Amino acid sequence: MKELTHTASTVASAASRRVTGSGRRREINSIKPVTEFLLHLFFLLVSVACVFPVLVVLGVSLTDQDTIYMHGYNVIPRVFSWAAYDYLLRDLGPIAKAYLISIFVTVVGTLMALTITALVAYPLSRPDFAFRGFFSFFVFFTMIFGGGLVPWYLVYTNFIDIRDTLWALIVPNHLLSAFYVIIMRTFFTTSIHPSILESAKIDGAGELRIFTRIVLPLSLPVLATIGLFYTLSYWNDWFNSLVFMNNDKLINLQYMMYKAMRNLQFLNTFAAVGGIGDQTAKLPSETARMAMAIIGMGPIVLAYPFFQKYFVKGLTVGAVKG
Repeated sequence: MKELTHTASTVASAASRRVTGSGRRREINSIKPVTEFLLHLFFLLVSVACVFPVLVVLGVSLTDQDTIYMHGYNVIPRVFSWAAYDYLLRDLGPIAKAYLISIFVTVVGTLMALTITALVAYPLSRPDFAFRGFFSFFVFFTMIFGGGLVPWYLVYTNFIDIRDTLWALIVPNHLLSAFYVIIMRTFFTTSIHPSILESAKIDGAGELRIFTRIVLPLSLPVLATIGLFYTLSYWNDWFNSLVFMNNDKLINLQYMMYKAMRNLQFLNTFAAVGGIGDQTAKLPSETARMAMAIIGMGPIVLAYPFFQKYFVKGLTVGAVKG
């Protein structure tokens, strides 16, 4: 017994020396200090490269128009001015309404798109679904081949007339994406083991209960990822307002900013032709572009911290656990 105890202690001390002794063998998954410093420096530079353009846009939007023409773009304004924001916010009521419409369309559209995408992707991930191959091919085919702009417009104006309604900002282009269906189907297939679903069936759960109580809670990472993509698509969309909206009271924020920019360009062109450039030179055309970007950024920035925890959780999906 004493010999076994002595042998075990010898092996343990040898293993300890191999891992931590004399500094020659490092701990598992550790990296060299130089490598760690270079990694931190690399990600710091990437972060600065991402934040710096935003700071430039903010600085230009707060700069006087003449200063931009004389000195170019600067992060810190040489001459501070609110002229661009005064020009854009002169009619605060329509902008506030466009903001509310954009928020409503983004929230409702994202929830509807996620629901439909999950309802389509889940049956396609089930091997016991009889028409799995046919519908998978149908989804994949629509991702490669499109009907074109004219048939797309005729469907939403002649067959289902949704012009001058909020449905025109929700349904076309964004409500269902074949690419996101394939991504979600792949996640369901690889990350949710069939034995979990079989256990739920044995306990008496139906398909709808399995989907809502088991599949969706286990799929938060992919739901958050695709939900963010849908959110960005709805928030940045202006084309649907251009095509389907004749009522200015129902346009979203992005299209309103687009119209303001187009009006500025028209005034500059008219001034150049009519020889009244001195009057239009006072308009903050260059700084207004940057102010539009800052205003359009708006609440969408708050979406990233909300989805971040699910992205981190998604990094461990499929990891080997001991």
